[in-house]
This record gives sequence, C-alpha cells and structure tokens, in this order.
Amino acid sequence: MFDYPKTRKDTIVDTYFSEKVADPYRWLEDDLSDETAQWVEAQNAVTFGCLHNIPFRHAIRERLEAANNYVKESAPFDRGDYTYFYRNDGLQNQSVVYRTSGEGADAEVFLDPNSWSEEGTTSLDQLRFSRDDKFIAYSTSEGGSDWRTIYVMDAKTGELLTDKIENVKFSGIEWRGSEGFYYSTYDKPEGSELSARTEHHKLYFHTLGTAQTDDVLVFGGDDDPQFRYVGGYTTEDDRYLVISGANATSGNMLYVQDLKGSGERVCLTDDDSADSDVIDHHDGKLLIYTNWHAPMGRIVAVDVANPQQTNWEDLIAETEHELSISTGSGYLFASYLVDVQTQVKQYRLSGEKVRDVVLPGVGTASGFSGREKDKTLYFTFTNYTTAADTYRFDPVTGETALYRQSACTIDSEKLESRQVFYTSKDGTKVPMTICYRKGIELDGSHPTILYGYGGFNISLEPAFNPSIAAWIEMGGIYAVANLRGGGEYGKAWHQAGTQLQKQNVFDDFISAAEFLIAESYTSPEKLAIRGGSNGGLLVGACMTQRPDLFKVALPAVGVLDMLRYHTFTSGEGWKYDYGTSAQSEEMFQYLLGYSPVHNVKEGVVYPSTLVTTADHDDRVVPAHSYKFIAELQAKHGGENPVLIRIDVNAGHGAGMPMHKVLDLGADVYAFCLDQMGVEPEL
Repeated sequence: MFDYPKTRKDTIVDTYFSEKVADPYRWLEDDLSDETAQWVEAQNAVTFGCLHNIPFRHAIRERLEAANNYVKESAPFDRGDYTYFYRNDGLQNQSVVYRTSGEGADAEVFLDPNSWSEEGTTSLDQLRFSRDDKFIAYSTSEGGSDWRTIYVMDAKTGELLTDKIENVKFSGIEWRGSEGFYYSTYDKPEGSELSARTEHHKLYFHTLGTAQTDDVLVFGGDDDPQFRYVGGYTTEDDRYLVISGANATSGNMLYVQDLKGSGERVCLTDDDSADSDVIDHHDGKLLIYTNWHAPMGRIVAVDVANPQQTNWEDLIAETEHELSISTGSGYLFASYLVDVQTQVKQYRLSGEKVRDVVLPGVGTASGFSGREKDKTLYFTFTNYTTAADTYRFDPVTGETALYRQSACTIDSEKLESRQVFYTSKDGTKVPMTICYRKGIELDGSHPTILYGYGGFNISLEPAFNPSIAAWIEMGGIYAVANLRGGGEYGKAWHQAGTQLQKQNVFDDFISAAEFLIAESYTSPEKLAIRGGSNGGLLVGACMTQRPDLFKVALPAVGVLDMLRYHTFTSGEGWKYDYGTSAQSEEMFQYLLGYSPVHNVKEGVVYPSTLVTTADHDDRVVPAHSYKFIAELQAKHGGENPVLIRIDVNAGHGAGMPMHKVLDLGADVYAFCLDQMGVEPEL
C-alpha cells in the first residue's frame, strides 16, 4: 500500500433541494492557503518518488525527446515587406516568429518567446497586424494562465511601444485601421485571480499611444445586454464592427455597427439559440456562418441595411455534413467533416461553386485562409500516421503543390490507422480510429491508450503527434473515439451528449473499450483511458462507473466536481453542456449520479490512477483534481497506486513549454506500462 499524505476532512455539508451533500475537502479549493500549498508539495513528493523510480522512465523520456526533435514550421503569411512564419528548431520550449524579406533571403528572428522567461513558461498567444501592417499587437501568457498581457510593437523595427494592456482574458485582438484595436476582458476578480468567478465580459477599444485607463468601453456597460463572453471584430474593409455576445459555450447573439456611417448598433439575431458569425462584408452584404435552422451549418447573405435573421438568404446551403468556413483571396472555402475526414469546396463570394479542392490524402486539411489581396494560400495536411506537411494552393487554377515537407524522422510507413464503427449501449454507431504498428497480432496483449473528449461541439480530427507515434513504436496501440457531445456530426451529435443526455458520452467511451477488448486489440489488464478537461470528466466518470474495465485511468485537468464547477472562474459558461446543480432538482440528481468526486465508493478497487493538473490552471481549477484524488486515496480498496501529479507554473495546457510536455509524456507512458507489467520496446 502507498503511504499517501493525510488529507484533512472538514464537516461542511451543502443542501441541494432538501438533500444534504458532504464536501469534506472544500478547503482544497483555496489555492492561496499555505495548507493547500503544503498538501500539493506532499502529494508531488509521493507521486514523483514513484514515477522516477520506474526503471525505464528515463529511457522513455529520451525516446520522446528524439521523436520530437525535428524542425517544425508553420505556413507562411505576408505582411508588409516581409514574409513571417513560426519555427521550432525541435526542442525549443516555445516556437519562434521569424521573417524574411523575400524568397532566398535569410530568415531573421523577429519574436522569441524563449527569451521571456528562464524556463520558457511565458508563451506567445496571439499576433495581430494593423491593417497597414505598420504595427503589431501580441498577447502573452505567464505560466499557462488564461489571463493575458497585450504589447504593441513597430513591425518594421521590432521596437516595443509604450502601450501595455494588462489583465485581459478570453479575448481576441482586432485592429481598426492602424489607430487602435478591440479587446475583451472582465473586471479583475476579488480574491484569487486563478479561481475567483468571472461574470460580465466587456469589449474595449484601445487607441494607440494612450494609457489603458483611457480605453473606451464599447460594449458591456450598464445599459448594454450582459454576457459572459463578448468578442468584437471588424470586417476586412474596416467598415463594420461585429460584436458577439454569449452566456454559454454554445449559442450567441450578433450585433453589427457601421463604423463609417451612423455608428448605430443593430442586432442581427433574435436569440442565442444558434451559433452565428459574420465572415465578411461584400458588395453591401454581410456574409454569415450560422447553424440557425441548419444543424450542420450554412452560409447566408443579408443586406447590411436590413440584416435581421428574417432576411437571411442561403449562399451555401446546409448539407448532410458538418461545415466550417474560411476566406482568402476573395473566395470562400467550405470545409466539410465527412466521417471525421476533411473535404474542401471552393466558392466565389456570390455563392457560385468553383471546385472541389483536391487534397493529398485522407485526413485533416486546415488553412485556406488569408487576406483578399493574397495571390497564394496555404494549407496543412495530416492524419494519425502522417506528420503535417504544408501545401501551396493557387486559388485561380486550383493547383496544389508541396511547399514544405515535414522533417519528422518517424517512419510513417511502419504505422497504420484504421477507422471502425462500433455500437454504443443504445445502438448508436460511433466512429473510432485505432493506430498501431503494421503487422501486429491481435492477441489481446498490447498496451493500449483509449482517448476521448465528447463535449462542447469539439471534433477530434486526425492529426499526427510524434509522442503518440513513439508510443506506437514502443509497442502500444492508440485509439481515439469520436463520442457524442462532440461536433463530428453537427449540432444533433453535440446535443446528444449534453445535460440529461451526458451519460451517452460515458456509454460511448465504455463501449469503445469493450470493442477493443472483444476484437482482441487489448485486454482490461492492458487498457488505459485518457482525456483532458471535459475529457478528464469522461475518464473520471467511466473509471467510477466501470472500474473493472480499465487497468489505468489518466484524468487530466478534469471537471470532476459537477455540483460546484459553475462557481469557479468561467465555469458557469459550461452550463449548456452540463446543466448546473442549481438549475432544477432533476438536473442536480443527474449530476450527482455521475459526478466523479461524489461517486468514489468505499472499498472499491479502482484502476491505477494518475490524475494530472497544474497549479496555474484557471480554466478548470485544480481543486477539481485535488478533491477527486483525496476521495480516491481515502476510499480506494486496492493496492495499486492512485496518485496526483501537479505541474508547477503551468496551466490548462496551452503554451506549455516543451520540457514540461516531454516530462509529462514520459511520466504518463512510464506509469501506464509499469502498471500493465509491460517493458517498452526501446
């Protein structure tokens, strides 16, 4: 048995609709307390003591380092007299922004986030050029926090201006000409900046050369509608400001304001039941993406003089496949998700179809975006066994040419992926992709990681990851299930995994595990489940509902206390997917029925568990993970370890430096294989 740190129990009891629910570890929600800090230190001492004693952990770390050690470059983009791109030389903690003055000219370092902090924990978030390309506004994050700082620099000289915008959260950076830019943020919360609840989002305009205190409140004041998420952006011609307001992660209201006319703000939508987004302005019409009366999505056009929903007319009609849209070179590019694979169609702004874009293979293509004046567009193509290559696309002729081939040294010819459709508990067919080394024998012996998410209309599309490829090379199988709750098959697929239908997501994941076992890919003694954020909830729920089915559970930065998630940071905004314990007695009872923190049973043998979180996660606060592991360590009836790994000076995942990525990957893989009793093939 492991000698876990003692976790103090309080006598706090909450009452929900006359039912009393104990919350003995409420004190762990206080991320500012010395007691919590001491608890974190004690837990990490036990966890890292275990992980670093695994004999092959160091060798796995070296294997992951070798797999990731190749030059990675983004697609280029032209701004002013320069061509810019992102490059990581292989193991740099953060990618560097380079620029070149022309084809054949040497590239120079333009912005290097690795110089901003000693351990590479300060990352570059967004980079936005003014309309005339003279100025750049960029945002940074420290320690993975969602709170950002915006800086402004002269694009030609690279010199910083005096402008500095602090305490920005969930924001774009959208220029109006070169005079300034729009950004969104909340009033700074009282108490902990990492866990205190954030309420009303506000849109501001910052004029270049002025102090932040002089920034103009554009939307979100006392006389405006109040929203939890507010965004503002201008059409490419700088004529219109578009404002989006939402109170949840699905559905929004749209407003438009003529910046060169009356300045009147007009509401485009009647309610927030659908997702809508203005793509651009063309010939007096607004082009809008929406899933209003079109669950798979469509493109509509409307006269800016009468832009209300009743006047919307189809430009690109809804099809049977989920639609996303991009613009570039004066064209629309409609990307369709067909059984989790990309198909792209090119249209004129009038809605006339130009062509089906020929892609390099079956997988995920992303890009086809740029300014209207751009003569060449770029896109990347990848799948689970093919590292991302960059392609040049001529929008006039439709010709595609390889621009930059990936420098990844992993031999894709030795890897294989197979898409299957398995049957969930209620008979629904669910797609899953299984990746493995060619020629393996299906004898149930292979260490397998099953990954899922299943929420927030997010689609898990095929993409290469060198660390996953390394897992396969070491003898493992990696499977990705496209669960309900995601966006793979449009709005209906999403809604089938929300609120009182959330159990469908867990059933889909459990059925995926049962399929892998029944088809002899693996066995319960060789199966691990992994997911992050909403996927951490997925793992927590499945391991408490079916602890017999998995050898290892890996819930990462998970939403695990379903009765209180909405009381932290922006958690209230997730209610579209989850509902809340205050919503109704029926919803409370449903959440209580699967909430991982509340469903750990005394004496049950749970899978070997490595909970992972980070002390600066202000998206899903680490208290979720703290309370869950406290319950597991107190009640778990087996001798296999239930541990928590708490990253320091890291957040929800975005901007994590490479050395932390490799450390985490090595710990997860080593823990899995050690608990499965498998020696990695190194």
